[in-house]
Amino acid sequence: MLVSYGMVHGRFQPFHNGHLEYVLSALQWCDHLIIGITNPDPFLIVQESADPDRHLPEANLFTFFERQCMVRAALVEARCEATRVSVVPFPIHHPERWQFYCPSGTTQFVRLFSAWGREKVARFQMIGWPVVVLEEGVGKQVSGTEVRRCLWVGQGWEDLVPFAVAQILREIGAMERMRKIVSSQ
Repeated sequence: MLVSYGMVHGRFQPFHNGHLEYVLSALQWCDHLIIGITNPDPFLIVQESADPDRHLPEANLFTFFERQCMVRAALVEARCEATRVSVVPFPIHHPERWQFYCPSGTTQFVRLFSAWGREKVARFQMIGWPVVVLEEGVGKQVSGTEVRRCLWVGQGWEDLVPFAVAQILREIGAMERMRKIVSSQ
């Protein structure tokens, strides 16, 4: 099955190797892939019972712009064809706005690792968007929580993210930012 437009989405806090695998897997199924960065605006973040920590400041360290740069850099490094990919903000907590970020009928590619993933599938299906579950039954190899924990302790994070993302994280002082947010709580 090849679809015209497909979409993946995530907070990408930061964009790690598992995210890159997710993007590359979905890209095989569509002519054009839209990468939706969720929680693009801190004022639009909503607490979700299916994932009670996703709204916390320490889970949202990086701006939309920084995450977009991470995604683009990782895709360039992976030699993805730039004309086949768009990176957009995606207000996951506001379904009434989704139509403004991707074409109607865009196939949503998801991976199910949690209750939050199942909740997203239900929301997409409720509004009639097609959903394809990728790699069903496969366990999560790396998580943003793990990468942020490694950033906080200052070691082990470089192997969890694409090389290009590691460079960006160093440039923006990600370890110092993580330590500052955690110590202020």
